Amino acid sequence: MDFQKLLQKIKDFDKTEAIIWRDKVFTYAWLDKAIQRWKHTLLELNIKTGEVVEIEGDYSPATVALLLALVDKGSIVVPMAKSSSSKKESFRKIAQIESSISIDEKENVSCQTFSKNVNHPLLLQLKNNKHAGLILFSSGSTGESKAIVHDWNLLLEKYKKPSKARRIMVFLLFDHIGGINTLMHTLFNGGCVVIVKERTPLAVCELIDKYKVQVLPTSPTFLNLLLHSHLYQKYDLKSLELITYGTEVMPEIILKRLHTLFPDVRLSQTYGLTEIGILKTQSKSSESLFMKIGDQENPIRINDGKLEIKATTTMLGYLNAESPFTEDGWFKTGDLVEEEEGCLRIIGRSSDIINVGGEKVYPAQVENIIEQMENVEDVVVTGEKSPVTGQIVKATVKLKQDENLMSFRKRMMGFCKNKLALFEIPQKIVFVDKINYGERFKKSHKSC
Repeated sequence: MDFQKLLQKIKDFDKTEAIIWRDKVFTYAWLDKAIQRWKHTLLELNIKTGEVVEIEGDYSPATVALLLALVDKGSIVVPMAKSSSSKKESFRKIAQIESSISIDEKENVSCQTFSKNVNHPLLLQLKNNKHAGLILFSSGSTGESKAIVHDWNLLLEKYKKPSKARRIMVFLLFDHIGGINTLMHTLFNGGCVVIVKERTPLAVCELIDKYKVQVLPTSPTFLNLLLHSHLYQKYDLKSLELITYGTEVMPEIILKRLHTLFPDVRLSQTYGLTEIGILKTQSKSSESLFMKIGDQENPIRINDGKLEIKATTTMLGYLNAESPFTEDGWFKTGDLVEEEEGCLRIIGRSSDIINVGGEKVYPAQVENIIEQMENVEDVVVTGEKSPVTGQIVKATVKLKQDENLMSFRKRMMGFCKNKLALFEIPQKIVFVDKINYGERFKKSHKSC
């Protein structure tokens, strides 16, 4: 889709509310003027068409306007959230960044230039074709972060079909494909982006209540935190029409609790990867983890139990890793799936599989059982090296109330006995005060 169509829509939406940030409302008319101001600033900063430009910051009216101005200029944009600061220098080298524009919490702007040393074929391809690009980094939860290159011309095609204008919270990060998708979907349809300053149950509930947010895109990990906070009882969340969840496998017990607590809210599973964008999905029901993925334009296939996709929004490739495509052009997602009546259920990443004496253990399936136990608030299942079986199953557990480890182990063995195979039941249990998850609110199943 021609990016100029979005800019024209922004003009047409005029006085409609576009962004809510820190209790201030910004209209589409304001956004249009802000984009024009940034265009002038980019000229003053001598930012060239095709230049690789980093935006350092998080979602705000200024970063949104700058992003759109850079795409219009034909830049190769590298969003860099504050959470990536520890990896910033490494990311800059990999992405061959030529200029960096930083916007702090007070919206102060600073610019830094670097040597012009762009030589990667994918970046040169974008430059030569005069196409705006997008570089995003994977979370790196199972290894080094991969630098993923997209062509904006391809990414924007999915927004050509109009949708309902809604108030949507931008929960996922500025440098996350889900966050980018939320932003572009909302703006293309004249909706209002509600920016959350802190990604906590309290901050999210306050904004939903105050600004009557209709759509909450988030992760299962955050939804579990929300359930255990009980803040949904304190705030009015009746405006919610849709909760979308993705980025990791959703435990059945959490989905059932959500459906019971929010019977009038549609619960919809999304599917996407940084490499392929966010695909069209349709959950079998609000209570089901099975969904339909893709369409005629974005076909899927299953090869040896793993999902492969040909999506119109697929990346051009990696800057620092080998190609993940098959010889006939299908993207290997690495997600293991099971099929039922034309619908798929994601059962985990192939890289997360625990091998116990040749038997495969899927962490999400074990977590789903343990999370159904009384007194369990959250759990992460990983593999740990063993000289006998290669690996054993380890459960890191956060309890609601203190409990003796031996007592819990005995209770867990009894609970899991007829629900899991013996080799799937955790042999090692560790109690923690807090389950660690990243800025993207996603559990890590990296083996210990």
